Amino acid sequence: MALEDAKTQVDTAFTRPERRGLAYENAFGGAVSFLRRTYTKDLSGVDLAVTGVPFDQAVTHRAGTRFGPRAIREASTLQPYDPPFGWGYDPLSELSVVDYGDVAFDYAKVSEFPAALHAHIKGILEAGAGSLVLGGDHYITLPILQAHAEKFGPLRVIQFDAHSDLWPDDDLSRIDHGTMMYKAVKQGFVDAKNSVQIGIRTECEAYHGFTVIDAPSVHRLGPEAVAARVKEIIGAAPCYLTFDIDALDPAFAPGTGTPVWGGLASWQVAAILRGLAGINLTGGDVVEVSPPYDPTAITAVAGAHVAMELLCLYGWTRRKG
Repeated sequence: MALEDAKTQVDTAFTRPERRGLAYENAFGGAVSFLRRTYTKDLSGVDLAVTGVPFDQAVTHRAGTRFGPRAIREASTLQPYDPPFGWGYDPLSELSVVDYGDVAFDYAKVSEFPAALHAHIKGILEAGAGSLVLGGDHYITLPILQAHAEKFGPLRVIQFDAHSDLWPDDDLSRIDHGTMMYKAVKQGFVDAKNSVQIGIRTECEAYHGFTVIDAPSVHRLGPEAVAARVKEIIGAAPCYLTFDIDALDPAFAPGTGTPVWGGLASWQVAAILRGLAGINLTGGDVVEVSPPYDPTAITAVAGAHVAMELLCLYGWTRRKG
């Protein structure tokens, strides 16, 4: 297939004959799925299931990330024409990747949401697929980590973020995007001593064992050195990567709930992520994309590119070639 196939390809989220391969449907038309992958609830033979979590009821400031999954999917329609630049392989052709749709939950029963999301991710993992999650606010990472830890044991985590999300909170009934990593550590889902936070630029009382490579350090050391340090910390053990879009400077991602200046540039993030090739990634997420605060949609574009890089990282150790 080639670009001229755009004149016959349409609604490939539902009509494509197979799950592997690039897609040439016009970016401006058709049913929108992530990277034009097939929408399906059938996970037979699937390597990676992309799923949306349109939840933003745990925010401390500006809401709007419930629209993040939809916006990231739309932005991703610019990407499925070619293999991702700089990786040297085509994960969309080598892996079976599907769009699993969104998690179902009752927005008026917020207390029931964690269990609903946990069950949703657990079902994906039990089917033998990995999960790539489009958020949603950062609270969603807690039930996701729980499901992953139940399968893989305590996880080593790579967290890109402006905030540590480690503020003390021992009330398990609270649902807060600023305390989810604290709870993940306290509940044993995360191996903090072999985990790392990148891009931090807000104060934190205690990091509970995490290695922190704050934003000024990234600027000073450079992406290659940061990636090498992260790989030293993570090693070969199963790990999870969570990417809060506010790790990027607001100049590159203004559409987020709690923007902080002095953040990472998109080129730095791209270089770091590509430098992590070879890590034993079990899954990942992109969170805190809030389209109402970005009429240009550049935040969603950044989110879609990060998600593609996570897909590439997941596929790197599972390549067929």
